[in-house]
Amino acid sequence: MRAEGPGTAEGPGLYVYAVVRAGTPLPRKSGGVGSPPAPLRTVGAGPVAAVASAAPVPLRPRRRDLLAHQDLLTQLAVSGPVLPMRFGMVAPDEDALRAQLAAAEAGHLAALDRVAGHVEMNVKALPAHDSLAALVAGEATVRRLREAARRRPGYEADVRLGEAVASALARRAGEAGRRALRDLAPMARATAGGSEVPGCALNVSFLVAQADSDRFRATAERFAAAHRDHVDLRIAGPLPCYSFVGTGTGTGTGAGPGGRSAPAPVGGG
Repeated sequence: MRAEGPGTAEGPGLYVYAVVRAGTPLPRKSGGVGSPPAPLRTVGAGPVAAVASAAPVPLRPRRRDLLAHQDLLTQLAVSGPVLPMRFGMVAPDEDALRAQLAAAEAGHLAALDRVAGHVEMNVKALPAHDSLAALVAGEATVRRLREAARRRPGYEADVRLGEAVASALARRAGEAGRRALRDLAPMARATAGGSEVPGCALNVSFLVAQADSDRFRATAERFAAAHRDHVDLRIAGPLPCYSFVGTGTGTGTGAGPGGRSAPAPVGGG
């Protein structure tokens, strides 16, 4: 299915938040994007339905709308599995949306079954910039270049030292991130690597049973504390399952906090 990105809708249309099973109730006292918030409705096609509202014109990724989109997905997940759409998915009208839902019915049902009872946890590993003392203590090359820069200060010496520090920080973060992945992966049904994020050594999402999300976070936080001299480990979640809404099994693809590409979008353009 095709998607229309933020701000490209030229006229009235339907803003699509998610695909759910038919009969999934809409959250009470929850509005959509736009100012004032647009009323929500479902557009059904057999056993699946899309949660939608009137698309605001112009459609822009304002903070209020981004938060409304995310909050609605979280509330929908209370009632059952959700295939979340990225911000800015617009269909031209209900007929087009129903046709697209019907065409992808089998894939949507398989994805809904896969994410049922699960949440997404995202883990990013970044260099531990606040642990330079530990870095110097553990890296002979950095110590040697630091001493050389102190004996003969100058631009070239500073550049060599800076490059060595940056390289060591990135290497240590990458090594610790891979250890974290090995420790955390057994707790997940699937993993999905995110796109490259500047300065980030590792960006991975985990499909975790909702009942295990607290244990997953606690395990990740213990790892972060034990390896804080090597990595700044950042944990986000529970989140909607952006990264696991494709039609395959195992690792998935999506668009969400991990910076991945679009998840099985519903929309027109």
